[in-house]
Amino acid sequence: MPASPFDLDDIKRRMNGAIASLKSDLAGLRTGRASTNLLDPVHVTAYGAEMPLNQVATVSVPEARMLSVQVWDRSMVGAVEKAIRESNLGLNPITEGQLLRIPLPELNADRRKELVKVAHKYAEQQRVAVRHVRRDGLDVLKKQEKDGDLGQDEHDKLADQVQKATDAAVEEIDQALAAKEKDILQV
Repeated sequence: MPASPFDLDDIKRRMNGAIASLKSDLAGLRTGRASTNLLDPVHVTAYGAEMPLNQVATVSVPEARMLSVQVWDRSMVGAVEKAIRESNLGLNPITEGQLLRIPLPELNADRRKELVKVAHKYAEQQRVAVRHVRRDGLDVLKKQEKDGDLGQDEHDKLADQVQKATDAAVEEIDQALAAKEKDILQV
């Protein structure tokens, strides 16, 4: 099997995927007002698989401090409720048939600190993902150099480009985290 060719654009695309994933996760962290994005990180065990909440229910915002989740399949109500309770978002749904009402409590200082910790956890997961992409790219370069497809100078130049892409991705992750942290801690 021939070595897969080195593709810097693919590496950057995969790193940007990690950044997009982080931004999606951070959008789900509450900053004090109801938003349907709040439940985006919630995954439900349904029909033997993990599914995003929006594939088993409709999420809406009937009031400023209330979310409602209309579950499509009556048999999934318990699983949806459990997934929301265990999501680490500090939410306690009230079940009314196939409708879950989720009142959003005021954010106190302790809860804000918890949300910041969750945001840091999301950011670290994506930093790790970016570093994995970097490692994959460098492994391809090492293999190509070992096989004689790439000279030492070319290897060093491409490895430097991979590191620059990694640094830029991590910087963007840090900026997104800082912005969200500021948003959460704002009173």
